[in-house]
Amino acid sequence: MTAAFLKTHPMITLKEEVSLLPQHFPGVRCSLLTSNNVVIAVWCGFAHFFISFVMFVIVPTAQDVLVYLCGDSAVHLSVEGLGSVTVQELGRSVREALHIPESAQDAFAFWLCSPLLDLQLKVKHQPYKLCRQWQDLLYRFTEASEEDISQDEPCLQYRRNVFYHKSKEFQIDDEGVLKLLYEEARSNILTGRYPCDPEHWMGLGALSLAIDEGTGLESQQLTSIIREKKLSSFLPAHVTMGSGGLLSTLRGKSSRQAGLEQNLLGEYRKISASAGNPPEPTQLLHQYLNTCHTLPYYGCAFFLGEIDKPGQGILQRGKRKAVNVGICLDGVYVMDVKEKHVLLGLRFSELSWDHSYPEEEGDSHILWLEFDGEEDGTPVNKLLKIYSKQAELMSGFIEFCVELKSASEGGAAAETDGEVSLSQQPAGQEGSNKNGRGGRRGMLHRQSSVVCSRVHSLNTISYVDNGKEIKRLKPKRAASFFTRQPSAATYSAVQVTESLEQG
Repeated sequence: MTAAFLKTHPMITLKEEVSLLPQHFPGVRCSLLTSNNVVIAVWCGFAHFFISFVMFVIVPTAQDVLVYLCGDSAVHLSVEGLGSVTVQELGRSVREALHIPESAQDAFAFWLCSPLLDLQLKVKHQPYKLCRQWQDLLYRFTEASEEDISQDEPCLQYRRNVFYHKSKEFQIDDEGVLKLLYEEARSNILTGRYPCDPEHWMGLGALSLAIDEGTGLESQQLTSIIREKKLSSFLPAHVTMGSGGLLSTLRGKSSRQAGLEQNLLGEYRKISASAGNPPEPTQLLHQYLNTCHTLPYYGCAFFLGEIDKPGQGILQRGKRKAVNVGICLDGVYVMDVKEKHVLLGLRFSELSWDHSYPEEEGDSHILWLEFDGEEDGTPVNKLLKIYSKQAELMSGFIEFCVELKSASEGGAAAETDGEVSLSQQPAGQEGSNKNGRGGRRGMLHRQSSVVCSRVHSLNTISYVDNGKEIKRLKPKRAASFFTRQPSAATYSAVQVTESLEQG
């Protein structure tokens, strides 16, 4: 009977068999039944006849859980059965505590985050169990040392869902929801995860000042607030710290800080003047988020990787550059971690991709990105190699985003003759496909803005197809190197020969 009970109650396990009061019940055996390592019942039997009654029940005690939000705040929950609670169950408690309306419940998701790895969880995931497996995940997806891995601890965060399209944010009017989105966007701006130009980060800094302190303050009050909270509370850290050596930093720090303060005050006055009467908090929050929406990588999930540096002599060969790879529902963006600017930005209609596993010990996982380029006036395909243990995650994430995007656009009419509509082409690239064969994607041009691609600074592999096998820099245009593409109509695949190596 015990076996039958256990079979129908998979969450309950047989912990151990013990003798209970043998002086009173000789020959009676008892089985302790547990759920999540908590004794819930004792089954006793004599010979082959089990007595099916519960002798005592221990009610599991609730455990405290902190769910962190962006902006250094947290939601305190008391959770029973923590070991088996799912993200879906936690979500109901958090949304209730934060008074998030049902219309905006899809805007947020649970993440496990640490300095070494960020993972968005699915609704079926059990956070406690994933925390117990955290070191295994770090060994699999990071290059961290054994010491760093042993000391790393994840925290459970409630933040923006990467699969929530930014166009839906325009429909949100709830101040609490907007404030959560604002805090996360602000954090990404200040840390440089969202590269932006001076006119953007200065305007966003002034909006933060207005949101936190209100509009219509006098210059003296504002100056005191800025100096008390420090400029780094409103402007990106790499801007306030400056660049250059120690001496140049010390000499120019005071004048640079004064200049930034004055520019910030000037932008704040513009906001106060345009707002007129004290604006509604939601108005300023919408204004901040709308500015962030102009950044193509807003809402991205970020992954760590490295790319090859362009060769500048024998001594420079083999060196790599650290990059952040941002992936969202619209495309892929490769960003320079040090310089805080975009190296490559591609919509899904402009790229093909693949992931290769290490062939030998010491080799890296590689995410391959293929896109259109040009060498000495010749159209070529370019391949960018991104070395990362997270390449498998990135490849799967791209594939899922492409599927979601295709599903959402399922009713759209198919493009004819492989032509790309003007709305899908990068700004200023109208007609750029007229010189190539049908289906050629928009070319990427060199730009001065930190938001635009810097293809010229990338160390890529360029190749074309001469009709027999793929070689580098031959006169004919190549077909796709990979079979994994967002649209078969945009790019046709070639059969890879044995002589072709993928890295």
